[in-house]
Amino acid sequence: MGVTRERAIERLAGRHPGRRGFGGSADPAEAAAFRHAMRGDHDLNPGVTPPSTALTPAAVLVPLIDHRDGMSVLLTQRTAHLTAHAGQISFPGGRVEDADPDDVAAALRETEEEVGLPRDRVSVIGRLDTYITGTGFEIAPIVGIVDPPVPISIDPFEVAEAFEVPLSFILDRRNHQRIEREVGAHNRAYFVLPYEGRNIWGATAGILVNLAEVLAD
Repeated sequence: MGVTRERAIERLAGRHPGRRGFGGSADPAEAAAFRHAMRGDHDLNPGVTPPSTALTPAAVLVPLIDHRDGMSVLLTQRTAHLTAHAGQISFPGGRVEDADPDDVAAALRETEEEVGLPRDRVSVIGRLDTYITGTGFEIAPIVGIVDPPVPISIDPFEVAEAFEVPLSFILDRRNHQRIEREVGAHNRAYFVLPYEGRNIWGATAGILVNLAEVLAD
């Protein structure tokens, strides 16, 4: 049986995965405890620890499109010319700016800028675990439900395309592939979700795996 709107709301309600900025605590023990409690690139690599320096706040929207025949997740592919993460699959989102009141506002603002989805079309229902990247970002994944039709107008400078992946595909653990590759002198493991010729990996795959854990039966 697929995940319904009601089930998603129930599973996300009241989750408090982590407090923004706690990882930058002046108390080393407190900061370390926070970092190791978070999700991140280090999850599959026990010998790798999260960055010990101050983390850059970021927020992404995990948009659940509530189609009549089942939910899907809206993702984007970044343009090939970008300096960072060129061509990669990602959620709409970005850095939390000083003008943003909170993580939710940042995720909704970035989504509207990147794919043209008006913030008033998104019903925010909760958030997933904070995700720490090896490049020093502390990502707040904000989950929201969107009723179709979804008005999409991509920013062609940042976004090559926007597409949907069925939630049923994401919930199927058989699609969560664990891949290893050599990075420098070490092997690094990470999740990959191959979908219709696209490889969803890195932070995006890690957040989708967390979504599957939260919504699973």
